[in-house]
Amino acid sequence: MPEVEAKLTIHKQDSICIVEFEDRKILEELAINQILERLSELVISEEAPKLLLNFRKVEHLSSAALGILITLNKQVAECKGQLVLANIHPQIYEVFKITRLNKLFNIKSTTDEALRAFS
Repeated sequence: MPEVEAKLTIHKQDSICIVEFEDRKILEELAINQILERLSELVISEEAPKLLLNFRKVEHLSSAALGILITLNKQVAECKGQLVLANIHPQIYEVFKITRLNKLFNIKSTTDEALRAFS
């Protein structure tokens, strides 16, 4: 069984934590759990976390991955933080629309738009 490592690039811009997914497909349960663990650590480490999730490279997202986004959204809200998603592939965005998750999440088309969305 190969080791599944969730690849994330994380950097700060002012008070905003920008997380970029490096994998084209986020489907493996182990990787998804690692992503949630890593993102939860980021949320807990800040007083009012500002997280920008950049999906620029992602072409496939499993329903489990959507589940962790919902969990993460709750965690961020409990910490009085903000979560913004950016650069979601049109096919993935369709899934957000069908599941009405586009109403739950603050989704922007570009990273710049997403950065401006933080108050």
